[in-house]
Amino acid sequence: MTTLPRRTTRPLRFTWLLAALLLTGCVTTTDSVYTNPPSPEDALERRVSLARQYIGERDWENAKRNLSQAVKIDDRNAEVHEAFALVYQSTGEKELAEESFEKAIRLQRDFSRARNNYAAFLFSEQRYADAEKQLDYVVKDTLYSARPLAFVNLGLCQLQLGKRLEAEESFGRALSMDRVNTIALLELAILKYEDGDYRIAERYYGTYRTAVRPQSPRGLWLGVRLARATGDKDGESSYALALSSLYPQSPEFQEYQRTLNSGQ
Repeated sequence: MTTLPRRTTRPLRFTWLLAALLLTGCVTTTDSVYTNPPSPEDALERRVSLARQYIGERDWENAKRNLSQAVKIDDRNAEVHEAFALVYQSTGEKELAEESFEKAIRLQRDFSRARNNYAAFLFSEQRYADAEKQLDYVVKDTLYSARPLAFVNLGLCQLQLGKRLEAEESFGRALSMDRVNTIALLELAILKYEDGDYRIAERYYGTYRTAVRPQSPRGLWLGVRLARATGDKDGESSYALALSSLYPQSPEFQEYQRTLNSGQ
């Protein structure tokens, strides 16, 4: 994350999006040949399950090996191509990752998890408008279990695109489904702080503060600024001490030091 210019008043923002990988838990079977040949459906499911286990362990070669076997069984299975995309993204093969995400979505247009993960990939490439388009599909899926996460991701994209009102609405939608979504709480607190609405900012920040231990550097930096704005000297000192103790190398602490040097 880069350092802010000296005179900026805007807070540091996330430069990543959250992926909804939903990796499977530990697989109890071994990676050996079945005594009795399984049905193609069972074999496919097993290969994808093993691949996801290996992805969770960051064992890319074994993940690719199982996915290659899965493709031989059914090369039109969207989950296989999404898993390939996650592997390629993790190994830095960006073109292959994008091709695999696109193929997964072509094969299954309502594959919300794949679209959300594709949006995370696009966001990491600073292609915010493209990521927003994918998330616009996802948040319309009322049956998607990670829909609050999708609204958070949409809000983060909208912030990068300068769409503050839309971002505030997206974070609000996330909170309506998940009252302790810490990212949405912190982002709304920052937005309200920037608007000068310190009372509402403190309300969001208070809920965030009780849900997170320890706070992130962004959270503590907001705490410092809110305490300053409301004349809470003790609170400012407490947050500043935590920021300097826990995150002395963070951009937020550097920004805090700059404000001390400039007398802000």
